[in-house]
Amino acid sequence: MSSKKITVLVLGGGSGGVVVARSLSKSLDPQKHNLILINKFPYRIILPASLRMLVSGEGKLEERILVPYDKVFINGNGTFIEGLVTQVNAGDKPNSGSLTLSDGRVIEYDVLVLATGSKWDGPTSFPDEAKSVNSHIAARRDEIAKANNILLVGGGAVGIELAGEIKDAWPDKAVTILNRGARLLNDTYSSKLRLGLQRQLEERGIKVIVDDYVEDLPAKSSGPVQVRTAKGRSLEADLILRTWGARSNTTYLPSSFLTPNGTVKVLPTLQLPSHPNIFAVGDLIEWDEQKTAAKAQMGHAPVVAKNVELYLQGADLSKVGKIYKGSMEMIMVSNGRKTGMGWMGAMGGVLFGPFLTSRIKSKDLMIGMARGASGN
Repeated sequence: MSSKKITVLVLGGGSGGVVVARSLSKSLDPQKHNLILINKFPYRIILPASLRMLVSGEGKLEERILVPYDKVFINGNGTFIEGLVTQVNAGDKPNSGSLTLSDGRVIEYDVLVLATGSKWDGPTSFPDEAKSVNSHIAARRDEIAKANNILLVGGGAVGIELAGEIKDAWPDKAVTILNRGARLLNDTYSSKLRLGLQRQLEERGIKVIVDDYVEDLPAKSSGPVQVRTAKGRSLEADLILRTWGARSNTTYLPSSFLTPNGTVKVLPTLQLPSHPNIFAVGDLIEWDEQKTAAKAQMGHAPVVAKNVELYLQGADLSKVGKIYKGSMEMIMVSNGRKTGMGWMGAMGGVLFGPFLTSRIKSKDLMIGMARGASGN
């Protein structure tokens, strides 16, 4: 029998990847396994909390939201590598494969976990190099501080929460949300939540335009800028920010891994159908559910961590593997530090008002909980 260690590689250190890596560092025998976590930054960015950091330097949130990986591995069982992946090779033999990083390094694996999440437009479109992240944060703060009239294009959770954060930091700025749908968010969620959030925004002086859109945004996003909507509205702004949905971060993967819309095809065990030694978690998987950090962290990651353990033991996951059956839909949308609303899809739908939402999320954006997942 070969004495070569088995390499388990977790690619991406966000909400799902960091939980998988931490769990495996506890369960895998370091005498038999090399556990590697690869991420393009030397820290995790807690994306759900990053909008407040990007609006203002108050509280120096970057010190809490940019979370290093120094405490992820339990008892030091694991290695972190900083690098941007450009290609994955599934390998010609079972339990083999490699990936290539942007600096030319090639790293071989026996088992791979894909956890690279989403790509975003607008303020949360962080650069790929860590050396540019601080300047990105500073530039977003500066452009928001200088603008008096801000147009947010997209009325999902990002647009709503960014509007609230801007109003907290700059109460006198004019803020408008332009949303393609007839209501904010999407129809996964109750109309009471969607209309309630719109009322909250309008009570804060935020203008909400629904059922309208801009066909082509101008290349110049800072002002003064004038755009015309599909319904003929003329909107002027000093700053236009894109706040619409994300795309799965999968361009580095072979097309055979992907659905036509770019998500990763998975079995209920969260394995790739044609590559049983490759697993996937988080926003990039093809699953009929809303993409949230909570699902990646508490729904997908425990399934993948357990199934990787079983796979390494030689188990047939089609018979004994842990199955992902989906997660209950739930959302909490902050509107600045003191208000917001939430909804849970249990018992026909449960609505959370401003008091409970502010206590659970708005006040601290669940940063402490997210840091805890990284061992901090």
